[in-house]
Amino acid sequence: MNDKPQHDKTVDNPFFAGVWKTLSSHEPGALRRLRAENLAGLSGRVLEIGAGTGTNFAFYPSTVTEVVAIEPERRLAELARTAAGRAPVEVTVTSDTAERFAAAEPFDAVVCSLVLCSIDEPDTVLRQLFSLLRPGGELRYLEHVASAGRRARMQRVADATVWPRLFGNCHTHRHTEQTIVHSGFQVADARREWTMPAWVPLPVSEFAIGRAVRPA
Repeated sequence: MNDKPQHDKTVDNPFFAGVWKTLSSHEPGALRRLRAENLAGLSGRVLEIGAGTGTNFAFYPSTVTEVVAIEPERRLAELARTAAGRAPVEVTVTSDTAERFAAAEPFDAVVCSLVLCSIDEPDTVLRQLFSLLRPGGELRYLEHVASAGRRARMQRVADATVWPRLFGNCHTHRHTEQTIVHSGFQVADARREWTMPAWVPLPVSEFAIGRAVRPA
């Protein structure tokens, strides 16, 4: 593991960091299974956006030569560095923004897990990620997304009230897959999954998992 903290880019959100630390240490088995599936088959250099506590690190296959993991929240970044020390592949945790890597060697893949919901301008960020990939490179995403019907109404209420304040700017009713396509990616494989029974009244139970490609 290589540690490369960038303190001028850090975010200080102690409440969310504490909440996320607890949630990530008690993830349901269905979500952990989706994390492993989302990373299966990756190889080469990988950029992970919003690494959180480093939950993904244990699932990277040995064909990955390097992971650069961005996590701006300083408490979460420290937990991610600890997780990186146990990872089966080389992981560098940084608090830099994606723009820093624009002039560097292109990545073979970008990983987004439960992060696009909390970004103020996901379309802008996805276009930046598109530019960081080599032609033919992959975006692997695992994100909770906008549902339909009664749950959609629940999501809109949650987003307009306390949910983003409690969970680090998380917005539950986003059409993330549409944004990915509008950013230039071609979705090669995608599906929806429930991590809890559909009757459970949570706005974040439905997930999209997929693989999108930067056209060659």
